[in-house]
Amino acid sequence: MPTLPWTTVSTPAPDAQAFVMASRLEVRSLKDVPRFFLKSLAAWKQVSKAPGAYGASLIAEPFSRTFWTLSAWHDKEALYTYAKTEPHRSIMTGLRPTMKDSVFTFWQVQAADLPIDWTDARRRLAEQQTTEA
Repeated sequence: MPTLPWTTVSTPAPDAQAFVMASRLEVRSLKDVPRFFLKSLAAWKQVSKAPGAYGASLIAEPFSRTFWTLSAWHDKEALYTYAKTEPHRSIMTGLRPTMKDSVFTFWQVQAADLPIDWTDARRRLAEQQTTEA
């Protein structure tokens, strides 16, 4: 399972809050996996330069056609600005037809608790998926 481990982009003050986003993204077909993975690497590179980004991680499960993202931000506005900025914006739009299922969840933590544990993120995503079903 290819994993891009947590990479710290910037270090917040220990008493700061961080806005966290986790996602589970599933593509429709195995043939969509290579393209999705390559596009996700471009988005990953963008995070490393995004204003307000604290850190991020990605897990790819290619044979399950599933990708997991986890990132922490200064605030919701920083995350949404990143999402609307190129290349992320075009990547999201371009990959939409290949998507089977997507789940997103958001929460806040103390910056001192970064990096976020994947076990907690996956639990929150499973709860979110149950809520949406």
